[in-house]
Amino acid sequence: MSQFSKPIDDLTGIQVTDAFERFDQQFEIYCRSIWDDEIKTDKAKKFFDGYYMPHAKARKADGYSLQDYALRNAAWHVSNVLRDVEASGEFRKEKPGELRKEGFWDYYTSHDEGWPEPQEINDIGQTTQDIRRVAQFFGAGDVGICEYDERWMYSKIFAREFATTGSYTKPPEIPQDMKNVIVVAEPMSQDLIKTVPSALSGAATGLGYTYDAIVVIAVAQYIRNLGYRAYASLNDSSLVIPQALQAGLGEVGRNGLLINPKFGPRFRLGKIFTDMPLVPDKPIHFGVKQFCEQCDRCAKACPPKALPFAAPSDSVISKSNISGVVKWTPNAEKCFTFWANQNSDCIICVRACPYNRDFSKRRNRWWLALANSPLRRVALWLDDHFVDRKRKKVSWWWHS
Repeated sequence: MSQFSKPIDDLTGIQVTDAFERFDQQFEIYCRSIWDDEIKTDKAKKFFDGYYMPHAKARKADGYSLQDYALRNAAWHVSNVLRDVEASGEFRKEKPGELRKEGFWDYYTSHDEGWPEPQEINDIGQTTQDIRRVAQFFGAGDVGICEYDERWMYSKIFAREFATTGSYTKPPEIPQDMKNVIVVAEPMSQDLIKTVPSALSGAATGLGYTYDAIVVIAVAQYIRNLGYRAYASLNDSSLVIPQALQAGLGEVGRNGLLINPKFGPRFRLGKIFTDMPLVPDKPIHFGVKQFCEQCDRCAKACPPKALPFAAPSDSVISKSNISGVVKWTPNAEKCFTFWANQNSDCIICVRACPYNRDFSKRRNRWWLALANSPLRRVALWLDDHFVDRKRKKVSWWWHS
């Protein structure tokens, strides 16, 4: 057992080796596109600028018309407004030069003052159920809770505002005495994902982040209103997939994404750090690892060949990878370069995944049971022969 291992790893299946180091957020691929000359290209800059309408570069290719970009950017708009905050804490009225990117680089600060002292809790189990109900009321598709684990917190936080000092980082801001993490999953439109790659399909991602932001900010305010500390977070502050594993929201697939038994890989994750006493969930297993060992559809479908065909390992492909964790690891440079060249985000690996199904339907729940059985090869054969996973033209979505 590694010196960095914990008992929870036996339940999640995470293998942490002695080479483990906490991840520095400045090496995350999107942060690198701002400071690292290897990733910092004109196409990368145009990619990010394109999420603000005057800079979107529409073209004749299917899925990249002005109308497609208009919808994508509208789906991102609320998330953009919530995340772009001036140093004073005021929401942006125009795009300033230096921003806190809340939800992506920094946790959200858009909260009112809560109750001055914590409400007494007599029944932690009931309080936990109340949190689930509140999260679902605000729109969460799925909710899980895990104990705070410092291993998955970023060792440093990316901070563009400190670039003049020669550093792009600052110390972590989430207090280390948090007890629990509430992880929420927000499903994305299955129909829009059928048009990947396209600017139109980016609306599914944007709306997923928007709903996630609403949920985590509102739930954090509810917790603060009861007198406890709560910090709403999306991609900032920590690695969310290990926390989602610990919170019982799924298993990791070959594509490096979390596979959830309700939504497959088709969702966005958010989280709330809190000192409120809660009952943590247990990790779940429903055969994803065993199925993905037989299935390579995401890797075959990936145009830049960024996904692995080999078994999980602790090999570090690039500086955008965490060290000392055995897993399937995508090549972040190849993936992001394809994004920048397309001028929109890409989730072909989600479209191609056999778990990308509507599990509210009985036939898909039967398929899920088959995939989690010795007959998983039959489940894969059924998906190959009876499910159309080819890209659809955007006219199918606009006019259906």
